[in-house]
Amino acid sequence: MPGGRPRTDLSRLRTVLTVFFALDGFVFAGWVVRIPAIKQQTGASATTLGLALLCVSAGAVVTMMLTGRLCRRYGSHQVTVACAVLLSLSVALPPLTHSVTALGAVLLLFGAAYGGINVAFNSAAVDLVAALRRPVMPSFHAAFSLGGMIGAGLGGLVAGSVSPTRHLLGLTVVGLLVTAVAGRALLRLEPPVPPERERTAPGTPRRPDRRTRALVVVFGLIALCTAYGEGALADWGALHLEQDLHASPGTAAIGYSCFALAMTLGRLSGTTLLERLGRTRTVVAGGATAAAGMLLGALAPALWAALLGFAVAGLGLANLFPVAVERAGALAGPTGVATASTLGYGGMLLGPPAIGFMADWFSLPAALTSVAVLAAVAAVIGLVTRNAAVK
Repeated sequence: MPGGRPRTDLSRLRTVLTVFFALDGFVFAGWVVRIPAIKQQTGASATTLGLALLCVSAGAVVTMMLTGRLCRRYGSHQVTVACAVLLSLSVALPPLTHSVTALGAVLLLFGAAYGGINVAFNSAAVDLVAALRRPVMPSFHAAFSLGGMIGAGLGGLVAGSVSPTRHLLGLTVVGLLVTAVAGRALLRLEPPVPPERERTAPGTPRRPDRRTRALVVVFGLIALCTAYGEGALADWGALHLEQDLHASPGTAAIGYSCFALAMTLGRLSGTTLLERLGRTRTVVAGGATAAAGMLLGALAPALWAALLGFAVAGLGLANLFPVAVERAGALAGPTGVATASTLGYGGMLLGPPAIGFMADWFSLPAALTSVAVLAAVAAVIGLVTRNAAVK
């Protein structure tokens, strides 16, 4: 192969994977903004809607570990394309349901596609990061965040004039068109072989030893700590600003926007940060920054200070999940990515109900400080595992 060819192929692969990350965020956010309309359509109560939405998480968690095995058998590129097709098709189904039971069933399928594509394209990205020898993982997650912001913004604009059926069917069309173009390019590109696997006989799967499996779980805990904060702020941040700091509903909604925008900006600058500081110092500094920001966001008596705290927390948490998934994948391939992703998604599931229980026992501001505690735990884990070598 000519000298310039491999680097060109890697650049193309990076571009194509970035498109899939952005598409995932775009489709998922487009669905989320139509949840109120779907609730009204199905006649669901708050409790039954919550159970139906839990099916998204259940489908994702159950599928993630299976996807790791599928990636090992068929390849992460093929699984990414297949899951993108399933995600695009399944997002059109919720508006066609007229009962909570039916809604839960289609959301189980949607969640399975969402969980599957997350493991598949993260596995492909891990191999690319190893081949490039540059810590570019945050850039992929920045694309996911940007796709989500665009999807939510467009969804908010059309919500008043376009029915959920037409809107989500539009997402299906966009998703299938993007997958047709980007998927064809992805399937034509050979997955790069990380240097440590070049010494392994072809077709021989890596069998992580006990120490490696333990490290994968530890990195998964960092992902859990990060996702816990994302889930908690998404569900409780606006209520805290409105209830405890007497913000208007419109102003309260800005709180999560500040957090999400800061996280996106943090991920866009993540590669530069990792190249200058290294993984350990990035995780430790990020966890400490998030802890300080969340303490300010939860306990500040002034609205402007709380908004600043949310933004600082977003900057701090931005690169913890990408680093954790990349490290887990470097250690154990798609299985490592699946394990870390499952733990991370579990943290996102755990966050909102845990905050609710603690808010009942103590207060909502006190409950939100648990985000700061777990961010500090992530920093400590990063420090303790600083000498963990990838074999």
